[in-house]
Amino acid sequence: METMTVASRKMRTYYNAQVSRYGLTFARARVILLLSKNEVMNQSALACELELEKPTVVRMLDRMEAIGLISRSPDPNDRRANLISLSEHGKAMAVKLDQVRVEFFDALFGPADTQKLAGGISVFETIIARIEKLEAHDGDI
Repeated sequence: METMTVASRKMRTYYNAQVSRYGLTFARARVILLLSKNEVMNQSALACELELEKPTVVRMLDRMEAIGLISRSPDPNDRRANLISLSEHGKAMAVKLDQVRVEFFDALFGPADTQKLAGGISVFETIIARIEKLEAHDGDI
């Protein structure tokens, strides 16, 4: 468990340093990548995906809107909610972040490590599935 924790922390720290070149934080980069993948999300869905409290997400989105990365529009299905999407600047940033991601993985896993990477991903997918199964059964093993 300690090895996964250290690896996760080091990867996050390194990735954060890379995205900071563009004036972003790890959390803001995650929002941009989620919106790039999903196009439009409401604030509640973003908070859930980011595993952050809604007020924290609202403050982060306020800052992102102020610097022109996202735009908000009323949700036609729920007048209390806003839909979040990337602005043109945000879309351009998503392209840059995708390049950062490619460079990040190339630096960590060269072409010779493709099979090892696939095996590692498989292990993590198994762990996630087993934890989700435990969660569905109230943690009973």
